[in-house]
Amino acid sequence: MAEGRIIKALSGFYYVQSEDKMYQCRGRGVFRNKNITPLVGDFVLFDESNPNEGYIQEIKPRTNELIRPPIANIDQAIIVNSVVTPEFSTLLLDRFLVLIEAKDIKPVIFITKMDTITDEQVTTIENYQKDYQSIGYPVELLSSKGSNELTGLEHYFTDKVSVFAGQSGVGKSSLLNALKPSLLLKTGDVSKSLGRGKHTTRHVELVEVNGGLVADTPGFSSLEFGEIELEELADCFPEMRERKEGCKFRGCMHYKEPKCAIKQSVDHGEIPPFRYEHYVSFLEEIQTRKPRY
Repeated sequence: MAEGRIIKALSGFYYVQSEDKMYQCRGRGVFRNKNITPLVGDFVLFDESNPNEGYIQEIKPRTNELIRPPIANIDQAIIVNSVVTPEFSTLLLDRFLVLIEAKDIKPVIFITKMDTITDEQVTTIENYQKDYQSIGYPVELLSSKGSNELTGLEHYFTDKVSVFAGQSGVGKSSLLNALKPSLLLKTGDVSKSLGRGKHTTRHVELVEVNGGLVADTPGFSSLEFGEIELEELADCFPEMRERKEGCKFRGCMHYKEPKCAIKQSVDHGEIPPFRYEHYVSFLEEIQTRKPRY
């Protein structure tokens, strides 16, 4: 059997890259019986004896996976936000960040359409950029005028498997087209009635960009914290994760407990207040969802 990585899944077929060749494969029936679905990004063993159609025999253990988009073994998630249409939201950005952190995937933040806002709005976004950079997140501010400014972004992609995440209409496909014009990915206008872009990406596929692999994925329509437990939430905020040992009480939820290092850091200006407010909002959301014992 040969070994390779699933590059594309489409209409029941899996396209497996093995060395310099691409093989069209189907999954074994045993996967369906066990409710296992091969994912783009999976490393697999497959039978290559039939030159027209191979069969995936085994899926190697995954380092991580996402349900939506369905993809595995990701190094980083590039979270694309626009400043307008749809409007920039730190609450939505933090929701993405928490979900990505929970999967042990490195987040990178791209903020697009910077050329479409006023100088005052630019200053506001630049202040948010400093806040997120102080936490440790890479943040790039991009315009919508073409690919010239993207020439300095190659290092984000080299030797990495990246997934693009973000609302529809923020410019994920446009960014990929600028990075690699030969892709000719379809882009959609933003619906004025819904305030979001039309879904233009029809399947998940890994494409070569600047020495790495990138998945162009549909915009997320659901950002629920279904897999995150209350005790895990603070670890999805890096600035809290690195300070939580300073709390007086073991198991501190950084909410109503006294002598909490996290709340003290917020009071001292070491953690942006909006980040803590979002933490509390997410905590309450998880509390109302989970049964209390």
